Amino acid sequence: MITMSVAKIATIVGGTAHQVAASALVNEVATDSRNAGSGAMFVAIRGANVDGHDFAASAIENGATVVLAGRQLDVPCIVVGDPVLALGALAHWVRERKLKCKVIAITGSSGKTSTKDLLAQVLSAAGRTVAAVGSFNTEVGVPLTILEADEATEFLVLEMGMRGAGHLTYLTEVAEPDIAAIVNIGSAHVGVVGTKEMVARAKGEIIATLPRAGFAILNGDDPLVMEQASLTVAQVVTCGEAPGCDVRATDVRVDDQARASFTLEIGATNAPITLEYHGRHFVSNALIVAGAAYSLGVGINTIAMALRAATPESKWRMEVHQLSSGVTLINDAYNANPESVRAAVDTLAAMAAGRRTWLILGEMRELGAASDAEHAKIGDYAAEHGIDELMCVGDGSRPAYLRAKELASINTTWVPDPLSAISALVAGLIPGDVALIKASRGIGLEVVATALLEAGAE
Repeated sequence: MITMSVAKIATIVGGTAHQVAASALVNEVATDSRNAGSGAMFVAIRGANVDGHDFAASAIENGATVVLAGRQLDVPCIVVGDPVLALGALAHWVRERKLKCKVIAITGSSGKTSTKDLLAQVLSAAGRTVAAVGSFNTEVGVPLTILEADEATEFLVLEMGMRGAGHLTYLTEVAEPDIAAIVNIGSAHVGVVGTKEMVARAKGEIIATLPRAGFAILNGDDPLVMEQASLTVAQVVTCGEAPGCDVRATDVRVDDQARASFTLEIGATNAPITLEYHGRHFVSNALIVAGAAYSLGVGINTIAMALRAATPESKWRMEVHQLSSGVTLINDAYNANPESVRAAVDTLAAMAAGRRTWLILGEMRELGAASDAEHAKIGDYAAEHGIDELMCVGDGSRPAYLRAKELASINTTWVPDPLSAISALVAGLIPGDVALIKASRGIGLEVVATALLEAGAE
């Protein structure tokens, strides 16, 4: 972070300082009081269950210089109307006035975190890169990532999530990206905004504010993504396997661990790629990365070398563990929607090579009225792709259980909660089995993966 005085921050955010010297310096920003060390500004955010103002005193005790607060507190503080909006205003000021780097923003219904991680690794081979941690993609996470950059940063990679119309417009106004990418459009958030077409329009906001000299990196294989191209005045770069894409993959194949190899083609140049990521769907992510990096002037050979060396960085996303018990565990429990579940099932089937396969499925949330039908389709999909065991966890996944139970080709069980799933899996898994865990984040199926890891340590 660029070090700033309390007085400067207060001026930028339109706040009033209390009980703190104007000359006091801030060199980092934190939203968790436990991480608010010496020189930090703790941002007190009021959430649905926790009010950050209640932890302001703890942040100061831990060494924080000041608290960015929504009301006057009996600790050193800068008082503003809304700490989240003030955080965004501070990040925008820094981006506009202090940073010289190229800013890249990424969104998509699924795979945006993995794409962000891949791009950060590729750009790190070309210059000093700052990227979002995990899924820091909200109106809090995006400003925090921007504030991690400084004058020496060359590339700033941001992930942007969407929770409704206008959300990405706000985030792009804060970040002012030079390049923006739409990885895909799926069913995630249909329950929030209404239809996939409405999801697409809301996602399209990420390219609508790009400057004419910027680049919109679009998935050329996704019709709903391509429909958003008219929203931007920036140069459109299409990435996909379809003929005519600017950045293309040909000769795609997967090995017995579902790791993809392909030929990367950009214009008249090409390079062979083999990814360390498990799943054919990562080809699409890699093409988006290649398109963004190439638009930034990174050569195809540097892109290819970095893609070949890149490894998964964010937890609970297609993590493959070989347990001493002889079980292969695929922990993809971070999030789920119909498209990402089908991609994960494809990977499970490809990795099995005749071994018994398990899909441990929790609810896919935010699907609205389509929820029951979409879960039932997953039951069909698992059966059609030769999955042997489907374990559905929780009430939300019951339609998948009921549908699959009608089919003779797949053994199906239902359990009420993650703890019940753990007991059933510890008893049911045998050496050689391949088990995939997949659910929306709020279901908490990562605890199942953790328990299985502890029971059959790697």
